[in-house]
Amino acid sequence: MKEPNLRITQGYHYKKPKKIIIKPSAYYNSDLSTTPDKYDKDELYKFKNLISIIKDKIDLVYINPSELTSVERTEIFNGKIIFNSEEADYVIIDDSTKLNKVMNSSSSSYSSLNSPSTKKDSTHIKYGMYKRIKSNEDIDQIKEFLIVNDLSFVIIDLDDWRIIPLENIIASFQSTDIEIFAVAKSIDEVETLFTVLELGVDGVVISAESAEEIKQISGIINKKTFEIKSAVIKEIIDVGMGERVCIDTVSMLDKGEGMLVGNRSNFMFLVHNESIGSSFTSPRPFRVNAGAVHCYTLIPDGTTNYLSELESGSQVFIVNEKGVARVVVVGRAKIESRPLKLFKADINEDEYGSIIVQNAETIRFLRKDGSILPVTHAKVGDSVLVFSKPPTGRHFGMEVSNEYILEK
Repeated sequence: MKEPNLRITQGYHYKKPKKIIIKPSAYYNSDLSTTPDKYDKDELYKFKNLISIIKDKIDLVYINPSELTSVERTEIFNGKIIFNSEEADYVIIDDSTKLNKVMNSSSSSYSSLNSPSTKKDSTHIKYGMYKRIKSNEDIDQIKEFLIVNDLSFVIIDLDDWRIIPLENIIASFQSTDIEIFAVAKSIDEVETLFTVLELGVDGVVISAESAEEIKQISGIINKKTFEIKSAVIKEIIDVGMGERVCIDTVSMLDKGEGMLVGNRSNFMFLVHNESIGSSFTSPRPFRVNAGAVHCYTLIPDGTTNYLSELESGSQVFIVNEKGVARVVVVGRAKIESRPLKLFKADINEDEYGSIIVQNAETIRFLRKDGSILPVTHAKVGDSVLVFSKPPTGRHFGMEVSNEYILEK
């Protein structure tokens, strides 16, 4: 059994944690700063049951605290409520007058739910605003209101879908602790919202009616980014026969995507998938002929696996030339004897590494310009894309930051 995992901290671009904010479709209100004047009670009941099932995948829920029992509040929605109520964890304020009133009352008594035990510690409450954006004047009002009132978050709602207003807001508050949430009209909009100006918003508010929808949104949020660099091939050696691992995933892979694989855990080559065929082979857009059995690859829990350890059901990163990674599931791992070739490359004298792959035209690296380089055509002096970071030791795949390590 593997020992507990340590997380990789170098090489990823970590930003503020992204949040999923779920709004029940049972609420018919379009202005999140006002309490819904009508809603479907049966649908709201189903929604609460849904949240109880997938609560670990949700950061915040737009729901009226008065609709919750004390048990629901403490066991399911504890710390997760965002609403225009002083009983919420994230309190939505619509004007300065109300802000002063609520904040002054936060240190005094609250309206009871069903038990005195449900009263909140006001020091953990965050205050913010909801704003529908129609013009630059609205953006200016947001900036002033947030700063003057020292608020913690803002919910942006765009009447007409435009990126520019969000870019302006994100640029204005990127170096602050203010969280920027945006209302998403559909799941298709979620990824765009999280990538605006490469920083993206800090959370999305979206209506969801099923666990599958929420899992899909969670998958978008949990993408990782690796710092991809260009390295120069310094040496190529035919090493004879050995075992290599072909990774067949359950996903269709695009041109420009592959797996990070290497002989060292801190220097990995971007090995392209087989979505491009040849005169003698058909495309296999689900496959990465990754490398020799001993090679490392990074997996989503932050540790490394040897390629020989991967099997049906394992999860691996699929990374594109920009370093954006998504998690896919392994359908099958095939280990077969094939002629192998060793490639050594470096970025500078402190960043170097190698990889052993099958010597065949269908195994390909990526160049900096995104073009494909078959290993059979690669030569000394060619540049290829790699992921590199300072060397650290590893223990059962876990990173050990202070351990001396020298891999050759």
